[in-house]
Amino acid sequence: MIVLGSTGSIGTSTLEIAERFHIRVEALVAGSNISLLREQILRFAPCYVCVATEELAKELDHPRVFWGEEGILEVIRRASSAIVVNALVGFLGLRPTIAAIEEGKTVALANKESLVAAGAFIDPCHLRPIDSEHFGLWYLLDGRKPRRMVVTASGGAFRDWPVEKIATATLDEALNHPNWSMGAKITIDSATMTNKLFELLEARWMFGCEAIDAVIEPRSVVHALVEFRDGATTAQMAHPDMKLPIAYALMQEVEEPILPPVDLLEVGSLDFRPIDPVRYPIWRIKDDLLAHPERGVVVNAANEVAIEKFMARRIAFGELSRLVIDAYERFDDVAPRSLDEVFEIDAAVRRWCETAR
Repeated sequence: MIVLGSTGSIGTSTLEIAERFHIRVEALVAGSNISLLREQILRFAPCYVCVATEELAKELDHPRVFWGEEGILEVIRRASSAIVVNALVGFLGLRPTIAAIEEGKTVALANKESLVAAGAFIDPCHLRPIDSEHFGLWYLLDGRKPRRMVVTASGGAFRDWPVEKIATATLDEALNHPNWSMGAKITIDSATMTNKLFELLEARWMFGCEAIDAVIEPRSVVHALVEFRDGATTAQMAHPDMKLPIAYALMQEVEEPILPPVDLLEVGSLDFRPIDPVRYPIWRIKDDLLAHPERGVVVNAANEVAIEKFMARRIAFGELSRLVIDAYERFDDVAPRSLDEVFEIDAAVRRWCETAR
């Protein structure tokens, strides 16, 4: 397999599964964590390696090192592996998803932005979900048609904060996730609830179901629920660990324990809460976005710029969702008719957000 984002949390978990089940790792694609990448190269002896820049590539002792976006695409084209794990963060992951599909490969997808920005142009039959929520939906559906699907949210760093204090929260506070250990961007997205908005769009494109919603389940034990036409509702439960969905994405069938089972007596009780737009302002556009999913490219581009500004301390936490909503309203007539237009719209939204006040 090819692992895109090998030094991140999904990538390292993927390599643990690869080692356990003796899956050959043909290519490793990382960003700038050269020390960890060197360790991975020694452990897995990949044929191809790719990093963020040419300067970083010079720091590696490997015969086939590539760099940048073109390097990622070249690795995908050269490698013979049938499966690509896309755990890249952000819009950077879209072209690799498209390239892998064009090469006839299956994409084990953890890159939310691929479907959020360009779901209309990606055939889901080439995808296997890695996100715990979409894996949960897939696990429950088992080929059946749902009446309604629900994914769960942890609530992020500020789910129990006084609402009036959230707008001035610091970067360190936003990165203090109560349940999961994840990268900076997705942890901030969890705090604003933008990641759950993205997951609803992903589910809409991946499963072809428009009746999709989310609720907060603070313990992150229930990951997804499916209501069926006969009136039954089923829930997928597992401890919060990505290795289970990764194992299924890689092998489709798993015959041995990946995680210990959930002990219901230990859990005791579960708490489900609605997502309050006062606490999570981005939720105000949820229904309109699901009705116009092609505008996901706007939300994604604006969100990436907003997070960059927040991490650079150029805007306050409370301005993150405001900038995204402003961009969503500014580009209210967006309807890309091709992948080229997706990239053009992405660039236009980023330019506008950089100068917006």
